[in-house]
Amino acid sequence: MSRMVHRLGATLVTALLVAGCATTSTTSKSVPAKIETQEAVGFTITEEARIGSDVRADYDRALALLDAGDKERGIALLDEVAAKAPGLSAPHIDLGIAYHRAGELEAAEAALVKGLDANPNHPIALNELGIIQRKTGRFDEARKSYEAALAVYSGFHFARRNLAVLCDLYLADLECALENYEAYMLTVPGDDEASIWIADVKNRMGR
Repeated sequence: MSRMVHRLGATLVTALLVAGCATTSTTSKSVPAKIETQEAVGFTITEEARIGSDVRADYDRALALLDAGDKERGIALLDEVAAKAPGLSAPHIDLGIAYHRAGELEAAEAALVKGLDANPNHPIALNELGIIQRKTGRFDEARKSYEAALAVYSGFHFARRNLAVLCDLYLADLECALENYEAYMLTVPGDDEASIWIADVKNRMGR
């Protein structure tokens, strides 16, 4: 049984760690993910499934290649892993993030959607999807994605900040912007840039 874990803390958004021992079989069924939230440190998402030891090794190697800046080989290997373990959300989500960083937004969205098919309530995938939707001009969809991520974990400050900026600059919804900027500052009180944005929004609202 292999356990795939997504941990999110104060400064980490995209890293995915793998723990446990892989077996020699694979599964194509979706794997229910367990989401545990801890207000002080973030959230942990775990997926457990029987996967081949070769798939596990390829997954680790793909992440290492991406960390080393070898996007082409890392993406190609992650694509193979995702095809071998389609029921796991983690490889699809990492693939989506990798495509996003490479500027391939269409491929990134397709991978993230597959990850969400396996785990519809994955906050990191929902936040990443929201960013892509915002970049491609689908602002209402982006708002829904950010809000869905926050419904899973309200302290997800990356999604909170993204929602605030979206409401401020793209939707002209100043009440939404102020509410989410202030909520964001509760988790990241040292963000001076956000403090300036809050003052600007209040000024535009006549407060």
